[in-house]
Formats: sequence, C-alpha cells, structure tokens
Amino acid sequence: MTTRKVRLEPGLGEILRYVTELLDHGSEECYAELGVNYRARYTPVLRAVAAGAVTVSEITESTRLTQGAVSQTVGLMVSEGIVSRCPMPDGRKSELQLTSSGKALLAKVAAQWELIFTALDELEQEIGHPLRRALVDTANALERRGFADRLRSLSKRNRKQRTGAHAE
Repeated sequence: MTTRKVRLEPGLGEILRYVTELLDHGSEECYAELGVNYRARYTPVLRAVAAGAVTVSEITESTRLTQGAVSQTVGLMVSEGIVSRCPMPDGRKSELQLTSSGKALLAKVAAQWELIFTALDELEQEIGHPLRRALVDTANALERRGFADRLRSLSKRNRKQRTGAHAE
C-alpha cells in the first residue's frame, strides 16, 4: 500500500501556534546567549508586575491572557524564585512581588524587550502588514462576538439552506 502525502492548508490556530513557537524560540535563543535562563512565556507576567500589577487578576486584565495561563506561569516563576506570593489583608488574594533574583532578571531582560519590539517593527515592515494590529483587531472582534457564536450562526444558516433546498 502506498502512502500519499496530502498537503493541507493550515488552519489559523496552527499558524498562530507555529509563529508563536518561532518567536519564542528565537527570543529564548537570544536570552541564552545573554546568559539568562528565561522562558519567553514569563514576559507578559514580568512586564505587568514591573508596570505595577500585584495580583493574578490585575495581570490577567493587563495582558489579555487567561487567568489559568497567568496562574500557571506565576507558579513556574514562584518555583524558580523570580516572584513571591504574600497573602493580602483580606486573605482571598496573594500579592506578587519580584524577588531580588526577579529584580536582577528584569534588569537583564528589559533591554532585550526593546530589541524584540524593534525586531517586530522590522518584521511588520518586511511582510507589509501590521501583524500586531491585525491580531488585536481579531481579538477585539472575537470578544464582541465569540467564535462559537459565529460557528453556530453558520451551522443554523446551513441547516436553513439545506431545508429550503429540500422544500422546493
């Protein structure tokens, strides 16, 4: 039996994951060259904390990441000694604080972030598309009307068309 190779058109999720992997891998490679043990996934959390966010909820609000993703990343950062959790007075939330190691890490990676944003600007110039603007606009549209709702509407429309075609 012969196996045929079938080339499928990649879906949006596949492309987004692949581009994210390429960006993260390139960033992490450069962090390693700087002698910094750092995961790219820490960046939104570390930037939010550096900007004054002190709870997972505040980080979630400022980054557009899910609470689960932020909590998981914070857990890794706590285990690596980058941030610490301190109970807040009401006892329901924890305040996140950079440890001395976290502050030293922030000082090392902040300059790299500037380079990353400059490289993204150059990438957008090269491809001729405002990639970040397109993704923000897409996120905003999906927040206004979720993808599941869009799929349900299409399914309903398709059912109506099939039913209407059989009625003739």
